[in-house]
Amino acid sequence: MALARKGSRRITVGDAEFRWTVRGRPTYCQAMGWSPLTFAVQQVHGPGARLVVSLPCAHPSNYLGLPAGVVLPRTVTTAITAAMGRGWQPSKPGPEFRLELDDSAVLKIDF
Repeated sequence: MALARKGSRRITVGDAEFRWTVRGRPTYCQAMGWSPLTFAVQQVHGPGARLVVSLPCAHPSNYLGLPAGVVLPRTVTTAITAAMGRGWQPSKPGPEFRLELDDSAVLKIDF
């Protein structure tokens, strides 16, 4: 299933174009700070495997005011490059590929 055009952003890494999105409303577990902020990436052309990236911070709309992260285009580029280095093949169909990034790739904000 492809990422929706509405609400997603385009990014070019190397010669490939991707769409990426962050869930606008947090899941209940994200809102309570139990699960991390995540975003999804998929190649624009073709039915490729989706990349799901977890960040070591809370969703910006969490209920508890926990320190949150911001997903910037450089974070997405870092994730795509790291995932491809670990075997993600965005142009081939398959199961979603999961990746966890560390603190160095995330801009954190306090509310």
